[in-house]
Amino acid sequence: MALLDRLKNSWNAFIGRDPTLNKLPDIYDPYGAYGVRPDRVRFTRGNERSIVTGILNRISVDAAQIDFKHVMLDKDRRFLSEKKSGLNNCLTMEANIDQTGRALIQDIVMSMLDEGCVAVVPTDTGSNPLKSESYDILTLRCGKIVEWRPTQVKVHLYNERTGKKEDIMLPKSMVAIIENPFYAILNEPNAIYTRLKKKLSLLDTTDEEQASGKLNMILQLPYIIKTEARRRQAEQRRADLEDQLSSSKYGIAYTDGTEKVTQLGHPIDNTLLEQVKMFQEQLYSVMGITQSILDSTADEKTMQNYYSRTIEPILNAICDEMNRKFLTSTARTQGQAVRYFRDPFKLVPITELPDLADKMTRNEIMTSNEWRQIIGLKPADDPSANELRNKNISQSSEEIAAKNGDSLLGEETTEQGSEGTDEIRLERRFDNPEVEKFINGLG
Repeated sequence: MALLDRLKNSWNAFIGRDPTLNKLPDIYDPYGAYGVRPDRVRFTRGNERSIVTGILNRISVDAAQIDFKHVMLDKDRRFLSEKKSGLNNCLTMEANIDQTGRALIQDIVMSMLDEGCVAVVPTDTGSNPLKSESYDILTLRCGKIVEWRPTQVKVHLYNERTGKKEDIMLPKSMVAIIENPFYAILNEPNAIYTRLKKKLSLLDTTDEEQASGKLNMILQLPYIIKTEARRRQAEQRRADLEDQLSSSKYGIAYTDGTEKVTQLGHPIDNTLLEQVKMFQEQLYSVMGITQSILDSTADEKTMQNYYSRTIEPILNAICDEMNRKFLTSTARTQGQAVRYFRDPFKLVPITELPDLADKMTRNEIMTSNEWRQIIGLKPADDPSANELRNKNISQSSEEIAAKNGDSLLGEETTEQGSEGTDEIRLERRFDNPEVEKFINGLG
């Protein structure tokens, strides 16, 4: 029945109805093929020709290493369990037919840093989101917003059914519109990042002119060039010299003894390179990035600062918008949320892991099997490996009995004492004879 309901109520963003209708067979594809992947994210506005591309790619790759999940929270907003839903499948396993969950996050972050604002669209849903606020998300895609309206946005989105990018108008209520937290730094017209790109473009132009094969020399003629006839004569002499150099096998030419040639070995000096370095250092400082992060030599403290100042604002922006658009108020009241989880032990050196594991298990924060998973070992079969217990402290008799499934049964009997007083005697019985022997031995 669930499959029939899904086929009956499913909805596609591009066709606005059931995507199973008029579905083309796999053996027939009228839309042709591509030599490169058509849905791949590509930088715009000159970013693809800039050295700053490495910074954007580094941030997007690091953000994609964080796990995003659709989870259930308790009444104190603490993680309780992972929820099995279509949204969770998109974030953890398969976002669409072309992308995994990590690939979608990298696409979102890279496009957001480049464009300044990006749209995440549920292209396939369990029911029509235009008629109901409660629907299951089956696929997600990232697109570029090309037109803004009060309640709608036009999104340039890849259509996996046709293999082309199309413009579709969608309501803002069903589209996660994620804005770059560093918009003022990366996307404003006069931002540091924009000025750095302009300086890099000018520097590239200067390098091209310098490497264009020009001789950059001055020919001093033995006469004064003031009249029109002398100018024509000088132009003719320059043309003759260019013809000699171009037609010569080794680039050799001759001049008159009265002519003087001055070679300009270097172009006029400028401060472009110094300005590029200055803007690059400013961009690094405001983005919380250092050169050691880009060349993978940063220490633990530097990486922690990078994650807290650069990566986490981006992750929070993604989670907040998905919680607002993809989860209804009823779902949020029930404890549903989209959260990200970062492994804090990835940056810990291997020499410090044993001491850290001892502290975590001794203080009953993590079990032994949880630590075995962190270092890549399979869980141990010993039941005590799943217990939150300090292994350095001996267990009490009650804990041993509870662990072995034994029960302490007490019976009160009353006997007449020799002096007429009542004596209370506690008889102890145990299901396990070894435990009984151990307890009785303690007196």
